[in-house]
Amino acid sequence: MKSRITLFAFLLAGVVVVLGAWTRLSDAGLGCPDWPGCYGFIHVPSSDEHVALAEERYPDAPFEADKAWPEMIHRYFASTLGLVILGLSVAFVRARKETPRPPLKLPLALLVLVCLQGAFGAWTVTLKLWPQVVTAHLLGGFATLSLLWLLYLRQTNGLAGRWFVPGKLYGPGMLVMGLVIVQIALGGWVSSNYAALACPDFPTCHGMLMPPLDLANGFNVMQSVGPNYLGGQLESDARVTIQVMHRLGALIVLMSGGWLAWRLHREGSLFGLALAGVLAVQITLGILNVVLVLPLSIATLHNAGGALVLLTLVTVNFRAFRQCHQTGPSILGHPT
Repeated sequence: MKSRITLFAFLLAGVVVVLGAWTRLSDAGLGCPDWPGCYGFIHVPSSDEHVALAEERYPDAPFEADKAWPEMIHRYFASTLGLVILGLSVAFVRARKETPRPPLKLPLALLVLVCLQGAFGAWTVTLKLWPQVVTAHLLGGFATLSLLWLLYLRQTNGLAGRWFVPGKLYGPGMLVMGLVIVQIALGGWVSSNYAALACPDFPTCHGMLMPPLDLANGFNVMQSVGPNYLGGQLESDARVTIQVMHRLGALIVLMSGGWLAWRLHREGSLFGLALAGVLAVQITLGILNVVLVLPLSIATLHNAGGALVLLTLVTVNFRAFRQCHQTGPSILGHPT
């Protein structure tokens, strides 16, 4: 039963991550200028009377229904996910009476993380899309999704047959996963600083393989709190720098991930083809973002693709870890 709830929570988290990307990429992050409500209501204002009251309450934030709805739908789904994770944590704690050592660290870590995500969601609005908070909120969403998937893997035997990973690939797998996490953070920094179209061409940037860079301003994490960051505050060179670093990161991930996929394939594991496939799709989506001038659907799929790459590596590393420790105790706890 707990495995089914975990799977449901994982799927719900996937919806929340995609909705979050859609909200951010459609510039609806400040669709509701307050939190947790929307212009003082628990729902999006709809009647003329409510809209007039909303604009009276927030005269500096004119009401736009097409921006408010994505924001509130995201909040509704995120709140539901929080309640499901709370129930899941309670279920695992109560399972101590039935199971000698049920997995408790992961459910409790998830509960703490989802509470922190709620705080980041509030700060995203109250700090007016401060890039540091927006990027941290994105990373928290990916972390929640990954930990739920890991918890589900803990409770199931997973795929059999050629879906195996040799224990000797645990180290390389963790290295590649670390690089992917850094790349996801870079992607969040690109999005939160509105640098996705800083380079309008590909593979060059403004006709150059390496344009002038401004690392100090592009990666200045001490940006002041206060201005509205909708649309970004950085100069052109700083945004170009962020985009170029994201492209270089993508190249590193492609090379390292391709190397790991090749090693998996040599061992006869179908995870080799799976990893190569998701990497190819993700790189293609990234290129299409530039070539097609950041269509909302492609940009959202690119965000989802990053999650899929990460989840593939979580699975690879979990299977490799189990293979390494199948005869001894696991640092993740005893299997359920």
